[in-house]
Amino acid sequence: YTFKGTSEQDLPFNKGDVLTIIVVTKDPNWYKAKNTAGREGTIPANYVQKREGVKSGGKLSLMPWFHGKITRDQAERLLNPPETGLFLVRESTNFPGDYTLCVSCEGKVEHYRIIYAKGKLTIDEEGYFENLMQLVEHYSKDADGLCTRLIKPKVEEGTVAAQDEFSRSGWSLNRKDLKLDQVIGKGEFGDVMVGDYRGTKVAVKCIKNDATAQAFIAEASVMTQLRHDNLVQLLGVIVEENGSLYIVTEFMAKGCLVDYLRSRGRTVIDGDALLHFALNVCEAMAYLEANNFVHRDLAARNVLVSDDSIAKVSDFGLTKEASSTQDAAKLPVKWTSPEALREKRFSTKSDVWSYGILLWELYSFGRVPYPKIPLKEVVPRVENGYKMGCPDGCPDVVYNLMTECWNLDPGVRPSFHKLKERIISAHERTLQSIIK
Repeated sequence: YTFKGTSEQDLPFNKGDVLTIIVVTKDPNWYKAKNTAGREGTIPANYVQKREGVKSGGKLSLMPWFHGKITRDQAERLLNPPETGLFLVRESTNFPGDYTLCVSCEGKVEHYRIIYAKGKLTIDEEGYFENLMQLVEHYSKDADGLCTRLIKPKVEEGTVAAQDEFSRSGWSLNRKDLKLDQVIGKGEFGDVMVGDYRGTKVAVKCIKNDATAQAFIAEASVMTQLRHDNLVQLLGVIVEENGSLYIVTEFMAKGCLVDYLRSRGRTVIDGDALLHFALNVCEAMAYLEANNFVHRDLAARNVLVSDDSIAKVSDFGLTKEASSTQDAAKLPVKWTSPEALREKRFSTKSDVWSYGILLWELYSFGRVPYPKIPLKEVVPRVENGYKMGCPDGCPDVVYNLMTECWNLDPGVRPSFHKLKERIISAHERTLQSIIK
């Protein structure tokens, strides 16, 4: 609920604001909290709801009515008993790359081919749509030439509507409260923009493609379960009926670590700052390790730097609970451990390998790993014992850590907890030498 506050000690807030509880007061009915602008005060416990981590994982779907590769007969069985307006979408069996909208109407099922033309989707070559969600939304409001308007989705068994789950767990934000400003990055999935959410500067991934949006929903669901000062924090998710997806995170003013290193260089970033970044990333990874998450894509490009020069790990697109497997075809070869590439064996120890590569990137100020070695030769040469040399100016203690991370036997590599202890020790020795 909205809380206006009754005294100077109170922290006023509006319904939908995101607050962080600092401490439970002596009175269990009141919390001390702070808002995203950093203002602190007391709030009534019964006016707020705790956010839950979204745990539906791969079963979370933006399109629960999409059934993938099923046949015409299977679709008709799923839409039985007949109910006018009951519908599903499947991949076309006769026209690969196209889709079929299957609709129950007056006791029989009609199948409408959805054609992919001019980069858009259409049924009648009159109305064109950016994606399936937009198409379904349109025909849900108006039959527009179909036998009936789409009334009730036939949800694929075991799936959960992403919109409902994000809303239920408290991660759904209101689009009206988000003002988008300028594009700060472009990717295959869409744009990254800087924006304003209720007075707080935010970064926003804007995703418009069905398949990509589905992948990013999985990333956002992982982010709801993670909270650490060195992980980029998710603020919330906006799913629009037309299929647009917005993932809203804290804004990191100094951009990605690899660009930061390349643009500043040795004249700006000293050894103490490099150790500081190394420790920030290690802290985040030790947290993931303790919570049984494997990142699978750790690299300097996936670490962001805040305005006050704190490094935070981001891009959780490949992050999974430690027990699951991954398609190795999409993995960055130069950052991925040999056992993960060869046998799809992922673990915290495969992340440790990547961390060793990231340390090399740090101390070489953003150079690409394995310079001058063709990509196809990297894995065989590494498996034959090849290790990259020590970057100029890199302390021996840090290079030793790198080489331990690159042990071909995952069991011998140090844990992030152990790495953290040793980096802290190196950090303290550096600070003491500066003081002297």
